[in-house]
Amino acid sequence: EFFRELLENAEKSLNDMFVRTYGMLYMQNSEVFQDLFTELKRYYTGGNVNLEEMLNDFWARLLERMFQLINPQYHFTEDYLECVSKYTDQLKPFGDVPRKLKVQVTRAFIAARTFVQGLTVGREVANRVSKVSPTPGCIRALMKMLYCPYCRGLPTVKPCNNYCLNVMKGCLANQADLDTEWNLFIDAMLLVAERLEGPFNIESVMDPIDVKISEAIMNMQENSMQVSAKVFQGCGQPKPAPALRSSRSVPENFNTRFRPYNPEERPTTAAGTSLDRLVTDIKEKLKLSKKFWSALPYTICKDERVTAGSSNEEDCWNGHTKARYLPEIMNDGLTNQINNPEVDVDITRPDTFIRQQIMALRVMTNKLKNAYNGNDVNFQDTSDETSGSGSGSGCTDDICPTEFDFVTTEAPPVDSDRREVEASATQPSRSLPTLLLIFVILVLQRQWR
Repeated sequence: EFFRELLENAEKSLNDMFVRTYGMLYMQNSEVFQDLFTELKRYYTGGNVNLEEMLNDFWARLLERMFQLINPQYHFTEDYLECVSKYTDQLKPFGDVPRKLKVQVTRAFIAARTFVQGLTVGREVANRVSKVSPTPGCIRALMKMLYCPYCRGLPTVKPCNNYCLNVMKGCLANQADLDTEWNLFIDAMLLVAERLEGPFNIESVMDPIDVKISEAIMNMQENSMQVSAKVFQGCGQPKPAPALRSSRSVPENFNTRFRPYNPEERPTTAAGTSLDRLVTDIKEKLKLSKKFWSALPYTICKDERVTAGSSNEEDCWNGHTKARYLPEIMNDGLTNQINNPEVDVDITRPDTFIRQQIMALRVMTNKLKNAYNGNDVNFQDTSDETSGSGSGSGCTDDICPTEFDFVTTEAPPVDSDRREVEASATQPSRSLPTLLLIFVILVLQRQWR
């Protein structure tokens, strides 16, 4: 929303200033500038816009309009004006402003759009992973940890902290495998955030864009005679305009020079200078989310509503009785759960849904790296992203998604020797997946708030 408001404010600022500075001349040609902002907005919202080509087209169109204004005594056909536009790069009628503005705008918009897309992808991945259903082995382990103390007459005794860690590491084994790609994604987001703070940040580029375009127009006026002479030499001598039009054009459309622009008259935008504050705040939250998935079991198990805490290792529920929990704590990730004493984990069957989220992060990370280097990146549509086709270098469609859609996979079939246990635990197990999800969602909300 901030970036969208920034664009709207920049457009309003340019319109207000140009109306006061150039009056009717601007109003008669305002669609050239309106189209510029329309395309910038379309790019930012995911449109398939080539920024460099769009900016080149803007300057070419502006040259055509300006050329007619500085030569009102001639009549120009569309073919002739097309010839004029071809001299934009050769003559540099607007000085060095177009080149500098092209570099600044492309780098700023690429960074801003990709950063916002990255925030969206990170949020969607976190939300989707938080809704992954627990496996039957996890449900049994949760039931044993949270319900069995009641059966043993120990309703006030909470699970041991290390016991809870092994249960959660088994339940969240697949989620922990997100950690490596998640950390790379966060690092890439922090890199692009630097672009939002540096010389190519979108606020410092868009805030003075009206002044820069005005300077380009003034430069065109100062060099109008040389520009016209070279164009006439290359495109041919144009035909004189009808006498009536020629005599009326000079006083009505162009009085030798536009009224000089006073920078002090420039209106301020409503956006202010809050971008630095926003980026600083987001960067801090991103840094806190590093190693989020591997730390999730520890975050859940240190909650006093769940366990007896790490300081009370003697008077806690260890899965069998009120005593210290002796088994060692498992390492993170799916493959390390082969000997988990609390959760039966099939390490040969990674969760397909989680793997798809890992791929989504990997694709986004590559796009962020490209954006950091100033390379334009389009976003694939949902079907391309989920199919895994292509190299992942970016999309070519008009509208790119703000999120990834994946098809969830069903839980693996239950072995025959487990059916009796699961059948007897049908009623309590319905609340256990919900309980686990509540834990995960609470942590996610704290992290991304």
